[in-house]
Amino acid sequence: WLVKQRMQMFNSPYKSVLACVRTVQKVEGFGAFYRSYTTQLTMNVPFQAIHFITYEFMQEQINPRREYNPRSHIVSGAVAGAVAAAATTPLDVCKTLLNTQENMALSSVNISGHLSGMVNAFKTVYQLGGVSGYFRGVQARVIYQMPSTAIAWSVYEFFKYFLTKHKLEKRTSL
Repeated sequence: WLVKQRMQMFNSPYKSVLACVRTVQKVEGFGAFYRSYTTQLTMNVPFQAIHFITYEFMQEQINPRREYNPRSHIVSGAVAGAVAAAATTPLDVCKTLLNTQENMALSSVNISGHLSGMVNAFKTVYQLGGVSGYFRGVQARVIYQMPSTAIAWSVYEFFKYFLTKHKLEKRTSL
């Protein structure tokens, strides 16, 4: 994530992945690649929990008999991804700040050197943008997640249906 995000920065000084890796390792050390690791894990656990709970809730509402219904799987998956993405955006914003170490942002709140740790990232994001700072990019994150989770759930439900139906047909033909 660190390399990807640094290369995506508007004024990124890196011309290639390898150049980014080498420079970061040389200037910031190997630990820089794991600076946001705790935040990443802290984000993924609630994301997945919210994602699955929301999917199951949506299925209960629009497909209570739990039949194979591609439309309900797409809608439920999209809603689940949107809710999980929106709810965990503050953690994603903090992870991005830890990974990018945006100099202009850090210097504007008198931080010199490197920002480290999830707690420091949360404090810094609040100093930079208040509560709304935690939700920068929420729309883009939701728009990215919706089709991804809709497709994932649809494929999962299709194969679950296909494999279950195939097993049932085998049993009844014996």
